Amino acid sequence: MSKFIFVTGGVCSSLGKGLAASSLGTLLESRGLEVRMIKIDPYLNVDAGTMNPYQHGEVYVTDDGAETDLDLGNYHRFTQSPLSQDNSITTGQVYQEVIKKEREGRYLGRTVQVIPHITDEIKRRVYQIGKEDGVDITITEVGGTVGDIESIPFLEAVRQIIHELGRENAISVHLTLIPEVSGGELKTKPTQHSVKNMQQTGLQPDVLLCRVPHTLEEGLRRKIALFTNVDPKAVISANDVDTTIYEIPIIYHEQNMDGIVLDKLELSATDPDLSGWERVVHTLKNAERTARVGIVGKYIELHDSYKSVYEALYHGAIANQAKLDLIKIDAESIDLDTGDNKHLFDEVDGILVPGGFGQRGIEGMIEAIRYGREHKIPTFGICLGMQTMIIEYARSVMGLAEANSTEFYPDGPHPVISLLEEQVDVQNFGGTMRLGHNTSSLEPGTRIHDIYNKKTISERHRHRFEVSNTYREAFLEAGLVISGQTPNGALVEAVEWPDHPWGIGVQYHPEFRSTPLIPHPLFQSFIEAVLNHETMREPAKAEI
Repeated sequence: MSKFIFVTGGVCSSLGKGLAASSLGTLLESRGLEVRMIKIDPYLNVDAGTMNPYQHGEVYVTDDGAETDLDLGNYHRFTQSPLSQDNSITTGQVYQEVIKKEREGRYLGRTVQVIPHITDEIKRRVYQIGKEDGVDITITEVGGTVGDIESIPFLEAVRQIIHELGRENAISVHLTLIPEVSGGELKTKPTQHSVKNMQQTGLQPDVLLCRVPHTLEEGLRRKIALFTNVDPKAVISANDVDTTIYEIPIIYHEQNMDGIVLDKLELSATDPDLSGWERVVHTLKNAERTARVGIVGKYIELHDSYKSVYEALYHGAIANQAKLDLIKIDAESIDLDTGDNKHLFDEVDGILVPGGFGQRGIEGMIEAIRYGREHKIPTFGICLGMQTMIIEYARSVMGLAEANSTEFYPDGPHPVISLLEEQVDVQNFGGTMRLGHNTSSLEPGTRIHDIYNKKTISERHRHRFEVSNTYREAFLEAGLVISGQTPNGALVEAVEWPDHPWGIGVQYHPEFRSTPLIPHPLFQSFIEAVLNHETMREPAKAEI
């Protein structure tokens, strides 16, 4: 069985436990160790699939179709850990399984309780990942904040695992906050209270990660160690980064965090190789060109709503030796009456319309798509973004003024986007979508075929509505290129605009497969087109 690391957070939420766990995974992998990642979410939902993005950020989808927390996206971007539904644990899953076993009589009439039945189920799920062949270390991130009532069963399960395996086989890494008050003074009292809360649950942190505006001074580090019973060398400064989150593993390594963890777990490993991450950071800090991309969405206010899309764009920029300027455009802010949106797109060299659900903001997305098509701006539609490309093309090019999706206009005369026939009467929206890994066939001679340089691809889906086959021939006659389909040709997977520098829509989510070290080819090609558009605009700027 593997060794175990448990990452918890204190003081407040959103400190970056996922990034901390991912960065630690990066360092351990760089030393030749096999790592597995787990996310525990203490909410009662079975998964993140039905949550509003404003509540919990984006939903990250795995190959097996699990709808999970966005931190699994961080695990994918930072580590090689395979991810599936087993790597995501929620309170809803745990209680659902325990109640199922109780109804089946599996507990032989005993009273079912939080301890031992709920904690045993939590431990079973964590141990299950650690038993996989060849796994050296399992890193489990416990969501929420220490002190939250919903986290108590999970912290108790962690305490039991550390007690059962011994501190040489299982350790606690606690992320906390060192706030800066007026005058620039750093205050350690919140961290002291956070660790005290941990100790009251029976957990003593072995490593303390301190979120701080700038590097901790040695005196403050020793003060924190004294009041928290943590070795001074194991008090790590998790200071803010100015340029990119991909610098975090380097910052941790400079403080020997990986060496400290290996010593505590009594593991030996090779010297780390962080050259790839150093190249990524160097590019983002020193690139001379900038790709300016407008993101037209309905959840723009919360950055995490489109987390994987934003990161995939950064990966595409890195591949092109460029920086990225994200210009967030609320779809509801787009002028639908006059269509005068030059002020929104004038400094944009690329437009991306991401996925989503619901009618709000759809007409603004369609207007953005029209602007990108007519003004020859590189335009990328993902999932709902592709569907709005279809609707816009039907309206503007084919003359079907009332073309729409049955998601927004169920009784419209031209439903160019509609449900699959077998889903029309489905009322339970949880788990009714086309989810996870699907194979697509690309049409030779198309732009997307050239980008992938292969005929068959595998990408992840998360959607309920499809391009209506009733209108497929009409689209082809109007010049739209259907460049990707399911292998049997039943469903449209990708479309392209004719006579356009870069206009591609895909029904799937390529952002879920992109990493900073291996950028997704679609994002790499899109950013290249964005930079080319900027170059073409330069002479026009000079003439003004």
